[in-house]
Amino acid sequence: MKNLLIFFTICLIGCKSSGDDEMKVDDIIEKKVIESKINAEQVFLTLPDRTEILKLIDENKITYNGDVLNNPMDVKKYTNEFYKGINLGIYGSDLNITNIFDQTQESLLFLESVNVLATQVGVSDAFNKSMFERLDSNKGIKDSTLEIVSQAFKKSDEILRLNGRASTSALILSGAWVEGLYVACVFANEIKTENLIKAVTKQDESLQNLIIMLEACELDEASQFLVVDLKKLKALFKAQKETGLNDVASIGPISNQITAIRTKLISSN
Repeated sequence: MKNLLIFFTICLIGCKSSGDDEMKVDDIIEKKVIESKINAEQVFLTLPDRTEILKLIDENKITYNGDVLNNPMDVKKYTNEFYKGINLGIYGSDLNITNIFDQTQESLLFLESVNVLATQVGVSDAFNKSMFERLDSNKGIKDSTLEIVSQAFKKSDEILRLNGRASTSALILSGAWVEGLYVACVFANEIKTENLIKAVTKQDESLQNLIIMLEACELDEASQFLVVDLKKLKALFKAQKETGLNDVASIGPISNQITAIRTKLISSN
């Protein structure tokens, strides 16, 4: 039924019609755009707050480990829209991490990877020279660098939605979310503190919004595995909550699933 409605909408757009009919079609399209944007904003709002992230890093004395990030030299592997969007999100998240830990040289490598994919995807205005200059001038101010990269993601979302490419925007946000949870799970498993484990388990709400957003975008058949895998992850979050525990063993299945998803996403297509 959903596909049938989309088919009729496309037919109406392609044919001449009265002013009233045009108004109805415009209303339908605007409603879809608004609904999709709300879902994106809900994902942003349910992500960890900058202050919370920095507090967790300081309290747990987390140190930088570049080995857990996606190799910036692999950027040339990503040749189709799905993997370009996903890995722009992943590299953007990694860029955030390198900046938080004041890794200047590695930040430059991730900046280059982000720039390459942003240009190819069509959001170079979001990840532009001005954004890079702001990151450089705010080196050492962790709260500021988090905000700058976050603003770039939001601007890329606006650019893509205005150009009728909500699915690409959803992929970028998905990549950033997957990478963020993956790295959080790595730290939680290494350090084993309750506050880090709770930070992982709290991501079930943002995951739900992410799934809704991806389903609304109706990804092509080759990309549907992402939604399927995220739904499996959602079930694991539910099972973890039912245990009532907040230890490393309880998040083991979540860690394994997000690692499996992330491995698929950073592999060459």
